[in-house]
This record gives sequence, C-alpha cells and structure tokens, in this order.
Amino acid sequence: MVESYRVMKFGGSSLAQPDRLLRVTGLIERERRGGPLALIVSAMGDTTDWLIEAVQTAARGEYEKAESVIDRIAEVATTNGLICLQRVEAERGRLAVRPEILSTVRELLTPLRRLLYGVSLVREVTAQTLDLVMSFGERLSATVITDILNAMGQPAVFVDARDWTITDANFGNAAVLWDKTQVALDTLRATWGDRIPVCTGFLGQTEDGRTTTLGRNGSDYSATLLARGLRASEVVRWTDVSGVMTADPDIVTDAYPLSRLSYMEALELANFGAKVFHPRTMIPLIETGIPMRIRNTMHPEDAGTVVDATGAQDFDHPTSVTSLEKLALFDLQWRRVSISQEAQLGARVLRALDEAGINVWMATQSAHGQAVAVVVPIAQSKRAQDVIEADLRAEFDRGEMQPIGVREPVTLLTLVAESMGLTTDVAGRFFHSLGLIGVNIRAIAQGASSRSISCVIDAPDTAVAVRTVHAAFNLAHQQVSLFVMGTGTVGSHLIEQLSSQRKELERSQSVSLRLVGVANSTRALFDPAGVPTENAVEKVRLAEEYDRQRMAAMLDTLRRMPVPILVDCTAAPRMEALYEECFRRGIHVVAANKKPLTIPCADIEALDALARKHHRAWNYETTVGASLPVIDTLQNIVRTGDKVHLIEGAFSGTLGYLSNQIMNGVALSAAVRDARDKGYTEPNPGDDLCGLDVARKALILARELGLQLELSDVQITPFVDAPGMQNLSVEQLFATLEALDGTISTYVESLKAQHQTLRYLARIDLDAEGGARVSVGPVAVPNDHPAARLRGAEAFVAFTTERYNQYPLIVQGAGAGGAVTAAGVLADVLKVALGIRG
Repeated sequence: MVESYRVMKFGGSSLAQPDRLLRVTGLIERERRGGPLALIVSAMGDTTDWLIEAVQTAARGEYEKAESVIDRIAEVATTNGLICLQRVEAERGRLAVRPEILSTVRELLTPLRRLLYGVSLVREVTAQTLDLVMSFGERLSATVITDILNAMGQPAVFVDARDWTITDANFGNAAVLWDKTQVALDTLRATWGDRIPVCTGFLGQTEDGRTTTLGRNGSDYSATLLARGLRASEVVRWTDVSGVMTADPDIVTDAYPLSRLSYMEALELANFGAKVFHPRTMIPLIETGIPMRIRNTMHPEDAGTVVDATGAQDFDHPTSVTSLEKLALFDLQWRRVSISQEAQLGARVLRALDEAGINVWMATQSAHGQAVAVVVPIAQSKRAQDVIEADLRAEFDRGEMQPIGVREPVTLLTLVAESMGLTTDVAGRFFHSLGLIGVNIRAIAQGASSRSISCVIDAPDTAVAVRTVHAAFNLAHQQVSLFVMGTGTVGSHLIEQLSSQRKELERSQSVSLRLVGVANSTRALFDPAGVPTENAVEKVRLAEEYDRQRMAAMLDTLRRMPVPILVDCTAAPRMEALYEECFRRGIHVVAANKKPLTIPCADIEALDALARKHHRAWNYETTVGASLPVIDTLQNIVRTGDKVHLIEGAFSGTLGYLSNQIMNGVALSAAVRDARDKGYTEPNPGDDLCGLDVARKALILARELGLQLELSDVQITPFVDAPGMQNLSVEQLFATLEALDGTISTYVESLKAQHQTLRYLARIDLDAEGGARVSVGPVAVPNDHPAARLRGAEAFVAFTTERYNQYPLIVQGAGAGGAVTAAGVLADVLKVALGIRG
C-alpha cells in the first residue's frame, strides 16, 4: 500500500535566518522518517516586501536603486544557504553533494533584473508584472532549500507551483481552476519518484502561461490545494506559535494554544481577521476532510492545534477571542422612508462597497430596516464614505437620509465558539462582562450559524475588552493589576498575603494577582511587568520619589493593564483626589482608608457618581469592621426592603482590646503600648483614643442608610478625656496616659463592683426623638450585654430592624490587626476580579 503524503508548509519567518533555516531542514529530515512529505515554502523573511519595493523603484525610472534591492535579496538568500550548508557539514563531516548556491541564486535572479530594467524603461508596473516579480521570492526560497536537502542526503526536487496550479487571469488574487489543476498535478507527481517535492507557495499560472498569485495567505492556500490534489493524510502549517491561541498573546499574556478546532470555527476566525487562517485556505480541507495541524517551528515538541471536521466538542468554553483593529464604523439612517426603501438600504450600501473593492468586515441592519451599520478598514474609510454618498446622492439631496455617522478608529471584538448555539447565556455573559468595565458597544452582530458574536468598540478599549472577555469565559486566569498605596501594618500584611495566596488563588479561583506598584507617602516602585513581593516594603524606601506628575504617569500606565486596582492601605487625608483620578482613568479602588468616606456629603456623592459613571468598583468593607462583613450585611438588609431601627456596636477592635485589658487590671498606658506594638492602633494611638476613628466608622454606616450627615453631626465622647490628644506626639501621649493610670484603675474597680463592663460603643438610632442620631463613646454595659462577651480585639455590630426586632442580627469577630484587615482588603480585591469574571 502506497503511503499518503503529509503536506508541510513553512512560512517566511521560519526561513529568514541561517539558524532557522537549519532548524527547518532538520525538521524536514526528522519528519521524513514518518513517511512521504511534500513541502510548500514561502519567500524568506522580508523578500516579498523587498521585491515590491524594487519594482516600485524601477517604475519611477530608478533602475540602479532597484538593482541594489535585488542585490540585498541575493545576499540574504546566498548567506542563509551557505551558512546553513557549513553548519550541516560541520555536524556531519561531509555533504552528500556540494551545491553551487552562489551561482544558482545569481542565475535565478538574472531574468528578474532584466524584467525590472524593462519596467524602468516604460515606468509602469501592471498587476500582471507585479505577480511575476513577486514570484521570484518563493522560487528562490524553494531552490535554496532543495539544494540544502540534497546536500544533507535527503533527495529533493524543486517544484514550481505554476506548473500545477492553474488559475484564471485575476492577477493578485487569482481563482484556481481545480479540474485543470488536478490533471496537471497528477502528471507532475509521477516525475517526483521518492524525492521530497519542494513547492513554491503563493503562485499559479493561467492556461496560456502567465504568472499569477493567490492573494493573502496564498502559501497556506497552496498547501491545502496540494493536500487535496495529493489526497494527503494531513497538512502541517509550521509557524512561530504553538497553535491557534485563545486570544492575541500580545494583549493577553496567558493566552494559550487550543488543542482542537473545527473547520467551521477556523472559518469563523478567518472571517473575523485571525491572521492564522484565510477562508480560501480552509475550503480544500472542508471538501476532503483532511486535517490541518498548526505547529511551532521553534518548539516542535509542542502538540499544536488540530483543525478537523469535529473540533474539540467542548461545550463549556468558547474557542477564542479575536480583535480586528484599525476599522471605521459607518452609521446610515433614513430620515423619511417608504416601505420599498427599507429593504434597499443595506443591499445598496453593500453592493456599492463591493463594486468598489472595499472590504466590509461587519454589516448589521436594524429590524425595521431604517438603519444600517457597516465596518470597513480605516485605510478605506474616506473612499468608502465617498462611494456610499455617491450611490445615495439622490436620497441625500432629497433630505431622506441622515448625514453619515463615522466613528474611527474602532475595533471589531468577536467571541468564537462551535457550541455558541448550544449553550445558554453566552451573549448575556459576553455583554455583561463588557458592561461591568464600562466599555461602550457601538454595534452588534451575530450570525445565523451562532458560531460567533461580535461587537464594535472604541479602539482605546481594545486591550481591556479582550482581556475581560477572555477571562469572563474562563479561557485563562483573570489577571488583576494591583497598585498598593501604604506600606504600614495593613499594606505590609497585604503584600505578604499576595505572595502566599497567589498560587492557590490561581488554582481555585483562576485569578492571577499581580503587584505592579507599591508606594509609601513619598516614594514608589512601579513596574508593569510586576514588582516582586519579596522585600517590597524595604525596597520602596529606596525607590524613586514621586510627585503629582509621576503619579499621573503611573496611573496612565496602570489604566491600560488587566483589571487595574488602586489599593489604599493608608490613613492619609485627601486621598479622594487620587480616587477621582483613578475613576476618570477607569481604575477600580479598594480602600481601608476611612477618611475619604467622611468628607462632606456633596463631595462623596459626586465621587460615588463618578465611579458609577465610569463603571468602576469602589470597595471599602474594611473601613468599618476590618474583615467583618459589616457594610455588606447592612447593604443586604437595605436591598431586601428591611427597615433599620438601631445599629449598635463596638466598631473598634482596638478600643475593645484596650477595654478588656483595663478590665483585667492592666494599666491604661501599658495596655495602649501593648496594642500599638501588636499593630492594633493607628500609627498615633491618639487617633483611636479620641473616638474620631469610631465616629468615622459610624458615619460611614449612617451614610449607607442614606442619612445626609456630616462628621460634625456625630456626638463624640473620647475613650480617654485628655484635651488635644490628637495633637500630641506619641511620647507626649504616653506621658499623659501614665498620669491617668490611677484614675482609670479606680473607675474600673467601681464598674466591677456594679457587675458592669467598659465598652466603647457607637449607636445609630434612627428612631431617636428629633430625627436620627449618631453617637460614640465609652459605655458601662451590664455583664449580660452582647458587647460584654467580646474578647481580645473582637468587634461586634448589632442590627435591630423590622425583621430582626426581638433578636438583633449580630456580626462578631476579629475587629483589628494588620493581618485581619489585609485579609478583608484582599477579599474586596477578589470581589472586583470575580465580579468582572462573572
């Protein structure tokens, strides 16, 4: 039984350099052991571009310059061939034959030089002449490879595709006449014997012998035509990637190659601009059932992607996300319309553009037929507008048409999946994920095949949209880019948790957290490739200082990264200005900083509106209860229609810890010093002791209820009554506390005698006489009160509502500590990432 051929195609980048050429010939030798091979090769490297440059130069009458371009082509081909032969000889000790590469190249290019001389005389280049000139690239490449294979002892024969690919006379994009091609190929095949045919790609010939080319991806088309004619078992397309990727790897860094793909999916990808395919390339495979495999020349051990009739049959995941850029969107609408006109608009526009040779990448028409959206390459935008206006001139003159709306540049974003029509809510997830990040959809299209869904978006949104859709359908990890402000207790613990939890989050949640920036109050480390979490806090102290201008530049970089989040772990004032800059740039904010949430009501409402306008998340759960779900619980109570009557709680784990220590007989000053050493207090404990920190938390919750209150409306009684406490240095503060130790101890003993416990509580009483009232202060509570049972740095919040009336809803747990608060911050970060992922 005669073994079937396998057809292998090598692109120009695989042949561009001597080491790559050597790798290709080595691959051919290895693959030949598995059975008969037939090769299709492209022109080396940039040869085709140089040939076009040469003929255009000649057409300007500059023959000597055109000749210098041909000299460059000759030098590259000769050098690649000779160096490759030298390395083969060095590896093997001898060559089977010694080809004359230099004379072969010179002889092959002599007719080209004469042709260019003729072009320089007439100063004109026709499409037919251009095809003939471009043919020399593939002919040169195939000749050199044939010589190298023979020198390696791998019998090979040069095959000019023009001898078997018979086409019409549509120069530049010829159509193949298959029946005549099959006859010519059968005749030619008999002359090969056991030798490896090395065929030129891209080329054809009319029945009267004139050279043609097959257009875009012509070499790939040659490979599938050859496979059809030889009844090959497989087509292998060798390239510089390990298969068809789930997205453009230049946009999505963790895009990966697909193992299987159906013909129809490949066609869909081709229709939406995927460079790896062209519709004509697939037709011979579909007609014959021959599979194609995409493999990596540099990594031949990789399995690659198999394209066949069945594909992966994976109904859980789409195939790929494509982004076709540099496009223009045309919006055409009738102003006044008759029934007969409704059906004509789309057809007339498409016909006019087709006759003008303008590519239409997408066209969609409203259900009533009165509006049409058309997407064309931006390079053809002006001409397309002229064509449309000319075709509809009478309607424009009569005022029946709106002026043409043109939006550019735009991108055509497409999700492709064979299972699209078999899986529910694909379109919903697609548009929901884009809506969550504030991407405006300019036009929408879905084919009847249900293998893809497309939308037009503004060009600046391309990268974030591709990454978001890619992650939303679990094609890879959801990447998250974090810029952490603050390297104190919370910030330091957060960075440690990012380091320890990263792999587990990738495994269990498919979320990849990348620290790209760390900053303290004056200095910042920032690297889009990632800042190592190890010793990041120490390194930032030696980093470059930043000012407003540098911060703006860092934010401008952050905004273009996957799921950008600014994480505020500071206690700094006026951070709301930075939040505003983030929201305007499309950056999410996660904050443990209470101060921006207690600015005047009008300002915070404007900031919140800005976040919503730009579809950015602003998560701040840790501002009230560290990692306790206090805000989330309150929001759920309100969302479900319950009515809140009273919120009472020990909001400060720090003051709860101090209360417990004091009740256990520890001196006030010693208890505060111990809490500071454990990281429970603010950097200056006076901020905790004055009660202002708890007041801010109470105000945040009150505003969650819709109360229009300012910080000045909160009645504050300090934990320790020492005037000007916030203005004291840490040393002065402890001196003041030591002076109060005796008084506090006496007070504690009196509480114990009355079976009471000291707690610092906040109360939000919505039923108070005269309207809602918010107060914070030290309270002596009975020993059976829920707050009396708190231990260590525990915090608790009790919600008394219509539903939780007799028994309040209580949230209780650790309410202070860097590690606990950092865990809450991390939870808020994950809420953003998983919300986008869907």
